[in-house]
Amino acid sequence: MNQTVQGRVAAVWRMESARIVAALTRSLGDFGLAEDAAQEALADALTQWPERGVPENPGAWLTTVARRKAIDVLRRAERHDARVTVLGAELREGEPEEEHWTGSPWDPDRIDDDVLGLIFISCHPVLARQAQVALTLRVVGGLTGEEIARACLISTPAVQQRIVRAKKTLAAANVPFELPPRGEFGQRLAGVLAVLYLMFNEGYAASRGTDWMRPELSREALRLARVLAELVPDEPEAHGLVALMELTAARFPARLDRNGDPVLLADQDRTRWERGAITRGRAALARGDALRRGRGKYALQAAIAECHAVAAAVDETDWERIVLLYEALGRIAPNPVVELNRAAAVAMATGPAAALRILDALDAGGKLDRYHLLPATRGELLARLGRSTEARAALESAAAMTGNAREREVLLRRAAEV
Repeated sequence: MNQTVQGRVAAVWRMESARIVAALTRSLGDFGLAEDAAQEALADALTQWPERGVPENPGAWLTTVARRKAIDVLRRAERHDARVTVLGAELREGEPEEEHWTGSPWDPDRIDDDVLGLIFISCHPVLARQAQVALTLRVVGGLTGEEIARACLISTPAVQQRIVRAKKTLAAANVPFELPPRGEFGQRLAGVLAVLYLMFNEGYAASRGTDWMRPELSREALRLARVLAELVPDEPEAHGLVALMELTAARFPARLDRNGDPVLLADQDRTRWERGAITRGRAALARGDALRRGRGKYALQAAIAECHAVAAAVDETDWERIVLLYEALGRIAPNPVVELNRAAAVAMATGPAAALRILDALDAGGKLDRYHLLPATRGELLARLGRSTEARAALESAAAMTGNAREREVLLRRAAEV
């Protein structure tokens, strides 16, 4: 297949899949069928676009084909009910043949209520938290099973099993496609925030492929987080998540060099950081603090990002404050990745030897056995201690574990330097 067309299909799918599934779910009332039809439309695009060319409005093409796929499924199952009528009417009322689509292009600044509705469905209380996260990352974020597995620190088969079971559970519970009453936002909010956080992180550091970042995914998560914060203005963690995303996204312009190669934090040109995003992030953090309910895990991470944002250089960063913030984060949201990040901060505040002891404890716990940043961090600490042979081995081990080609190059280059 033409690699350019394949890349275009992938890009369109990342931008449009959530809206397509959301629109179909609203019409069908069947989340699983909607997602299956959208996937079949994607398969058709992969087959047809290389031969016929990419349509002028590829998102509309996918939506039209997905609706037809859904009608075919319903007819084959002899389910001639109102859903077929609704889908048929939608096709007749404003959707010409897909090769003649000339509608308006996708607007990246527009957030449809359908997408938020899809997120709230995926985070319905009938599903366990782990299932909520896996399903939403798959359908709304467009992440693969491997990417979700990396984000959740579990195996790919476990992710796939959670997604299949979640869709069956939603169908059995006959969950309606609608935003829940505001009084029910609270019981779903934690799941929604967790999903948006993981979506943003996958965009910040892609787990697979040849691109180190997927900024469009992070920006989509940020847009959704902004809308959510306005829906629940009295929830400090919603503002904390927006603050974290804004302050982190501010660094995006400096994270790649002119050749598209990764630039690590210590080497970034901080004059390229987006000052407007930093201002918005600090304002969102202050808005959450003004509610006087204490900082949760997202606000604490935002405070850490703020420390980086206001420092003129790595050496001028308040690393002792960052260590304290990580300690607080570890108490309210214990997580081995938090400990790993705390170790990196300890290394900057008090030296690599103390940080290495934290990594030894993490190694013994075994929860980060497949997480490449553990040996990557160990390699950097060993290099600072002058233990070059061990450092090189750790960095090469990290390179072998990562699924991202650009990150692998960085780690191997660093290993060669050591």
